[in-house]
Amino acid sequence: MYLHNKNYLILLFFTVSFSLQAKNVTNDSFSKTKHLFEQFVYTNDSERYTIYCDAKFTKDKVILPPTGFSSNKFAKRAKRMEWEHVVPAENFGRNFRSWREGNRLCITSKGKHYKGRRCANKVSEDYKLMQADMYNLYPAIGAVNAMRSNYNFQASVPTANTFGTCAMHIRNHKVEPPKSARGEISRSYLYMSANYSHFKLSKQQKKLMQAWNKQYPAGRWECKRGELIQKLQKNRNKILEASCNRTS
Repeated sequence: MYLHNKNYLILLFFTVSFSLQAKNVTNDSFSKTKHLFEQFVYTNDSERYTIYCDAKFTKDKVILPPTGFSSNKFAKRAKRMEWEHVVPAENFGRNFRSWREGNRLCITSKGKHYKGRRCANKVSEDYKLMQADMYNLYPAIGAVNAMRSNYNFQASVPTANTFGTCAMHIRNHKVEPPKSARGEISRSYLYMSANYSHFKLSKQQKKLMQAWNKQYPAGRWECKRGELIQKLQKNRNKILEASCNRTS
């Protein structure tokens, strides 16, 4: 009886520990993450909207742009949906040595060494887990994803009208996102900073994200999306949960 109870307690300990993971420890494949989103999260037409411009997209990832949307660059990418790292992969990837300097294993068939994202994705398990974290990924118009690049967000960007009626303004390597996206952006940044040692917010960025998190609370779809991600990825986003609890 004692042995049975002891084994049960050990099993319970590992079960609880696993269920309370703060960060992604289950999925290290960015490709798999995209398939999980498409198969189990964005399954209804009413949910297939991009984060920045509220553009509808089909199950085949074809963008149906809102009236008045325009882009003078990346015309082909403006027609398709892409998965956007809200915290750009480069902004945490460059904190990995393999990204900055390469690795002895990062060598082509012709003997040429390489570094950057390709190398980090080859040799670093921690990088792959961060890159594939579903809480940091949202659908975006490809052209918007491309032009946003790895630029930081700020509250306002003067005299910028980058995408017509879409209020996503980019100028001088700074981005002013639409108000409708600021809450989701803030909770991605705060979650990533809280749970991964390879990404830390500056004091200025942290203050902005905390303000946006408070000013733009999570809506019904963001909370539902978070619940689905928790089931698929097996970890919690406590920042998002707190916002959902305040608005429930």
